[in-house]
Amino acid sequence: MKKNLLWMGMLLLMISITNAQPKEGHCPPKPPTVEEHLKHVSAELDKKLGLSQEEKEKVLSAYKTFFTEMEKNRKEGKELPPPPPPPVSKEIADKLKSERDAKIKIALNEEQYNKYLEVEKQLRPSRPKEHTPPPTN
Repeated sequence: MKKNLLWMGMLLLMISITNAQPKEGHCPPKPPTVEEHLKHVSAELDKKLGLSQEEKEKVLSAYKTFFTEMEKNRKEGKELPPPPPPPVSKEIADKLKSERDAKIKIALNEEQYNKYLEVEKQLRPSRPKEHTPPPTN
């Protein structure tokens, strides 16, 4: 009787360990493509800014250049584990952002550009929340 209970306990332990393992195909999601980024930006700008077709084309052109260069620089970066994509250096990102914003500022009037700056802040990907340890007393 004790042997049967011992075998049943071991069997249940092995089953629970096996079920706790990650399944195949449960990989982290891939980062969005340039086209997916552009689609999202276009939808947000349409909702919030009401741009003319010419203005929209110029803004999306600036964003396409920005996303393409970011992707190119991301691929050149060092490889990190899959969950966070490899970061692009801050200098490269800032340079590309300033080039993009300069093109957009030319395409929009002052009021639209100010609205654009507000919308652009919302379009940025959110940062993961850092878990900081509680302060020690």
